[in-house]
Amino acid sequence: MSIGSRLKELRILKGLTQEELADRAELSKGFISQVERDLTSPSIATLMDILQCLGTSIKTFFNEEPQEQIVFGQNDYFVKQDPELNNEIQWIIPNAQKNTMEPIRLTLKAGGSTYPDAPHEGEEFGYVLQGSISIHLGDHTYKAKKGESFYYVSGKTHYLSSRGGAVLIWVSSPPSF
Repeated sequence: MSIGSRLKELRILKGLTQEELADRAELSKGFISQVERDLTSPSIATLMDILQCLGTSIKTFFNEEPQEQIVFGQNDYFVKQDPELNNEIQWIIPNAQKNTMEPIRLTLKAGGSTYPDAPHEGEEFGYVLQGSISIHLGDHTYKAKKGESFYYVSGKTHYLSSRGGAVLIWVSSPPSF
């Protein structure tokens, strides 16, 4: 943790200039500037004075919560190849099965499909990135091609297939993969 950058962040959140913070803490603007740039370190007593002026405590200041990951790249994906069904599933949000929805990237190779899924509570949404698919929902079959999306309530037996191959984003809620 950079004490200086954290202090600067708090100062800005409070809407204070370096000069205003320095006046409140009875310090020089130059000292505040040096602390914020990690060129010098305040004593514990001085740090406590600065934090008091910023409306926080030393305990709260150092009780840093881990940063939640919001953006995920290919290195974060979990990939499962299924040669039997001729498909590949990429979980594009790691550990998404703990959430109320689970997005995956599904690649159906030519002649590929997903396992038939029994009726269950929930919803499913998809967006076709490449190729075309057939959506088998109960006794009906629907077609979707690149640039089209689909949505259905999961109350009937359902699965996806593709004759020529397809890549799509598929989101289910609650997670069922």
